Amino acid sequence: MAGGNLKNMVIAFLVPLPSILFYLAFVRPHDDHSTVAANPVSSWCAAHPLLLANALFLLNVDVLFWLIGHLLSNNWLIDLYWTVIPVMLLHYFRAHPASVANAVRSAAVVALTWVWSARLTHNYFRREGWQWGKQEDWRFSEMRGQYGKTWWWMSFFAVYLSQQVFLIGICLPMYAIHSSDQPLGIWDLVATVVCIAGVVIAYFADTQLHEFVTRNEKLKQLGEPTVPTLEDGLWGYSRHPNYFGEQLWWWGVYLFAWNLGQRWMFIGALVNSMCLGYVTVLVERRMLKQEHRAEAYRLYQKRTSVLIPWFRKSLPEPKEKET
Repeated sequence: MAGGNLKNMVIAFLVPLPSILFYLAFVRPHDDHSTVAANPVSSWCAAHPLLLANALFLLNVDVLFWLIGHLLSNNWLIDLYWTVIPVMLLHYFRAHPASVANAVRSAAVVALTWVWSARLTHNYFRREGWQWGKQEDWRFSEMRGQYGKTWWWMSFFAVYLSQQVFLIGICLPMYAIHSSDQPLGIWDLVATVVCIAGVVIAYFADTQLHEFVTRNEKLKQLGEPTVPTLEDGLWGYSRHPNYFGEQLWWWGVYLFAWNLGQRWMFIGALVNSMCLGYVTVLVERRMLKQEHRAEAYRLYQKRTSVLIPWFRKSLPEPKEKET
């Protein structure tokens, strides 16, 4: 167990090196700008920051992560790097030779993104028992069983290429922020408040969920009945407050791009929200398949808002049968 954990930790630290080394060698501005101009690769990289980001993602994440996942029979890497890739993309856009940005806006988004990443990374390791690559996402495990022998190539599209669409899409506002030095405005403040609210809500929702799962595990060990559904704290107002907080964060990031006139970039947050909406359906179906909590969860569905926190519904008392 310890050997596997160490091996996965080493893999996690080594996998981004191809992109980092390439970036340092060809993209970052050099003292001798004439050398950069004379090098066709460097010239193309300097002129096409968004295309280069997609090319590096395709080669370093889609292809390399897929190969590693195939060799390990476990696609855990992409789940961990969901918490890291936005930070890497942000710093890539910020330090790229073509970057133009308002210094205060850029610094604010960097700070916010690091806080978001730290929260999500902490939650990932807490959920995994502080182990590296303990297990892959349950959705990937189910698809592995569904696709059988074809999973080895289907996983490239279902697990990795699809993640490129989502991650590059939701990080487009970070590109917009580093493509304009427009002065700060009121919408930058609104975007900052929305981002902070999203992180705070997601943190408390995930912490409450972790405490609920931990309590139930202790009850199992004692041979006592477990609590079927979490209905305390934020979970009493929304069935998926952690998802709501995460979506609030990404729509807050989009507001920065909206303020800079890049309003079409809502497409990234929208696609991500639609995907998470589908995941919500899968999660609830999974809950209803568990006999010990199905009845309680159906009642929970009737009383509690699915996503946006709201007051609980009062259900009529069941009528007593006449004797």
